[in-house]
Amino acid sequence: MYDYHVHSHFSADCNIPMQEMIQKGISLGLKEICFTDHIDYGYQDPSISFEFDPTLYTQEINQLTEKYKNQIKIRKGLEIGIQPHIIEECTTLVENGKFDFVISSIHTADKKDIHIGDFFLGKTPHEAYEKYFEELLICTQNFKNFNVLGHMNLLKRYQHHVQVQDIKNYFDIIKEIFSTLIYAGKGIEVNTSGFRYHLEEPIPDKELLSFYKSLGGEVVTIGSDSHQPDHLVYKFDYVYHLLKEIGFKYIAIFENMKPSFIKI
Repeated sequence: MYDYHVHSHFSADCNIPMQEMIQKGISLGLKEICFTDHIDYGYQDPSISFEFDPTLYTQEINQLTEKYKNQIKIRKGLEIGIQPHIIEECTTLVENGKFDFVISSIHTADKKDIHIGDFFLGKTPHEAYEKYFEELLICTQNFKNFNVLGHMNLLKRYQHHVQVQDIKNYFDIIKEIFSTLIYAGKGIEVNTSGFRYHLEEPIPDKELLSFYKSLGGEVVTIGSDSHQPDHLVYKFDYVYHLLKEIGFKYIAIFENMKPSFIKI
């Protein structure tokens, strides 16, 4: 298995050393683990800073890659919190970072935090969803230095803040997002954190994954979004089955931002 969304102590919301994640991954039989720690410039919750030193990050990954080279492949990734007004800054970061893999995720929209709920204040549920997808489209069209969109339809994870909407109401704009990705040779991740948030499905769910596939989408990665060792490869067997059922034949893995495809 290949877990392409893993956090460590370099992310502000995780305190687990990389080595501990790697050792757990080895015990689970992982072939590759990709660390995708958070950098979110301009994150709108002043109580936390999602930034780290890329030089120290690289040094630690290189040391652990050498130490465990005969047991597991370790990839240097990044989960970048994208917003329309920081695209240039994010582009520079990735260009200088020599990453294997980059997830482009929205955690902040309308310059307001989604997690703590400020983004939803003063908006109807429809307005919130519409704004989220509008900003996702802008970022997807204008930010080029990434491989997959992270946890698309993240809003579904925040049902305590906003009533879940019928995703078909947003298929017009989602079609634009998917078409942009497909044309650029980029993809989406299947993020299994949804199961940990009691959604009983990954993010995005079967409906969105099927829509992506119907438009010609082929590039998918699978990530646990782990912040704890026990979350690694959580529900991956379910996701492999789901992808096969939809019609996907491969998952993508990455080295130096270039994909390879593994038969499911």
